[in-house]
Amino acid sequence: MSTTQIPQSTQVELAIGGMTCASCAARIEKKLNRMDGVEATVNYATEKAKVTYAGDEVAVADLIATVEATGYTAQEPAPPSAEPGGGGGEGAGADADADALRPLRERLITAVVLSVPVIAMAMVPALQFEYWQWLSLTLAAPVVTYAAWPFHKAAVTNARHGAATMDTLISVGTSAAFLWSLWALFLGSAGTPGMTHAFELTIERSDGAANIYLEAAAGVTAFILAGRYFEARSKRKAGAALKALLELGAKDVTVVRDGREETVPVGELKAGDHFLVRPGEKIATDGRVVEGSSAVDAAMLTGESVPVEVAPGDAVTGATLNVGGRLVVEATRVGADTQLARMARLVEDAQNGKAAAQRLADRISGVFVPVVIALAVATLGFWLGNGAGLTAAFTAAVAVLIIACPCALGLATPTALMVGTGRGAQLGILIKGPEVLESTRRVDTIVLDKTGTVTTGRMTLLAAHVADGTTEDDVLRLAGALEHASEHPIAQAVAAGAAERVGALPVPEDFANVPGLGVQGIVEGHAVLVGREQLLAEWAMELPAALKRAKDEAETAGRTAIAVAWDGEARAVLEVADAVKETSPEAIRRLRDLGLTPILLTGDNTAVARSVAAEVGIAPEHVIAEVLPQDKVDVVKRLQGEGRSVAMVGDGVNDAAALAQADLGLAMGTGTDAAIEAGDLTLVRGDLRAAADAIRLSRRTLGTIKSNLFWAFAYNVGALPLAAAGLLNPMIAGAAMAFSSVFVVGNSLRLRGFQPLS
Repeated sequence: MSTTQIPQSTQVELAIGGMTCASCAARIEKKLNRMDGVEATVNYATEKAKVTYAGDEVAVADLIATVEATGYTAQEPAPPSAEPGGGGGEGAGADADADALRPLRERLITAVVLSVPVIAMAMVPALQFEYWQWLSLTLAAPVVTYAAWPFHKAAVTNARHGAATMDTLISVGTSAAFLWSLWALFLGSAGTPGMTHAFELTIERSDGAANIYLEAAAGVTAFILAGRYFEARSKRKAGAALKALLELGAKDVTVVRDGREETVPVGELKAGDHFLVRPGEKIATDGRVVEGSSAVDAAMLTGESVPVEVAPGDAVTGATLNVGGRLVVEATRVGADTQLARMARLVEDAQNGKAAAQRLADRISGVFVPVVIALAVATLGFWLGNGAGLTAAFTAAVAVLIIACPCALGLATPTALMVGTGRGAQLGILIKGPEVLESTRRVDTIVLDKTGTVTTGRMTLLAAHVADGTTEDDVLRLAGALEHASEHPIAQAVAAGAAERVGALPVPEDFANVPGLGVQGIVEGHAVLVGREQLLAEWAMELPAALKRAKDEAETAGRTAIAVAWDGEARAVLEVADAVKETSPEAIRRLRDLGLTPILLTGDNTAVARSVAAEVGIAPEHVIAEVLPQDKVDVVKRLQGEGRSVAMVGDGVNDAAALAQADLGLAMGTGTDAAIEAGDLTLVRGDLRAAADAIRLSRRTLGTIKSNLFWAFAYNVGALPLAAAGLLNPMIAGAAMAFSSVFVVGNSLRLRGFQPLS
């Protein structure tokens, strides 16, 4: 008896070199996907290929060989270095960026300096001195050869592989304009001393022997190089948020080993190591405080401006800043397992993804170039056949080649995604992928888990009702002192609330725990009882009518009521409950403003749920209470069955299935790994307002993608007929083509200004 072995799937990310436009990415993607057992997505903006392949059938070397056979380069990207960059401030990454742009910048400067006089002489007849055309040739030649060399090289490489890309259009168009000019100068009448011609935006009929197009060849090269340069710079800016995220971490760490302190690179830190964090230093990795107390500023990770107090036993996150005292921390997660690394991975995965609209744009750009070349040939034939003359036909054909730019289509989605997800990461909002954006547009209902999402998730002292002749401070001091000695969560809530309001608590004597009823002891000479009403009854004490009423009202609202008595008399009733987060009512209002119907979902009893709902502004009919953890997913399914598009916000393991079932899952980053893994959006802060910000940012990013695609499509649809009709000079076409890409990237960069509502 034999079993069929299922091929093991492996995923790899390749850095692709040599891509110059979206059709390049489409070609590489097509070639990779033709391999057996391979699924690939190639992103032009990030210059990366995400490849899933059957490990026993295909090797990474095979994938790289396929990319190279297509005419490009590929390699596995090196992991981000934890070493500090050389030189004080700017790291090695910044130097590498500058080096990558230098050749392009040099060619651009050459093209601009030499093209400006060529264009000026062609456009202004007054500048056309006796031999001006020969000076134009002298200046234009280096532009069309040296400055435009990357276009010609790519066109030849693509031709060898039987393909055509945007570079093919640019190379053929500028070469044709330059070669025509050479023919007119040397074999036609354009080289005659004193030859002049006016600059025309439209065509005119002639035999073309006296016309030169050096300004078009040089100008188009300069405009397109300018477009490429600013596009490359903008793409680097768009990815800057991810790069900044990766560089947030500490570089070195002071490890405490055998009682000695030694400084080591953060990469050498191991789980279980104890390390020292001085005031003003970054926490090297995720861990748990074992010694000291301080305030930790997590703004760079969560966007939360208020530092959080930490003490022994509290968890801390790598890359956050210690702003208070000295801490000794035990490392719990290191390297790729830290929250910072996981955030960076989520952001990068999202940036490498493609929305449905972008897949359509990629398919179009993949066939666009051959269609444009065919259209240029058809335009040439049409004008010649209609007797317009060779000049008119040639001008229109070159304009068609130059104006057709699929680059803007290729950049429309990735640049908006890069900027949007990067900005989200800065604000503590992690978007998992482009399909998530589509979901945020459709959702109309948002289901909110109560505990830990709408509420703090921990018991809190909410109110103290005192009898006549008794002060609240006395009640809190005596009851808090007794409860401080107990480990019960409700007792700890009372003790913490009392200490916060009255300061240091006295130490009780003869403390005793009464199982199931409460605690008793001597505090400051008073015999104190704290617990259920039944505990007081056993000591023949009854609650006065006002306190009895307060107790009943608290229990009706789903809160825990605690009776306090001393010296033989009932003195107070304390209310303890899972407190609503201060920001939750405002968050609910913002979600409603976004067109969402909030629904509160909880396993608590109906009284508790309705009390919380009333406090945050959720209608009673939108409360679903007493739901078992395993039934939460059924509630989401039922709402979907009613035709609703459902978003779910949760933070616990028991929320994971419901988050996965929802059309849009928002996981609170303060919650469990299971919930975070199941969510589509992760909110690093435990603040429900971040959910509204996340939906706003996602919708804004989606809107930017759609506007980018609209303008890119509209540009090509509108410009090609004008060029084919001979209404566009090739140089103007080149400028417009370059502008379309820069416009798309610039529109995407506007997302960097997204701000959460204050």
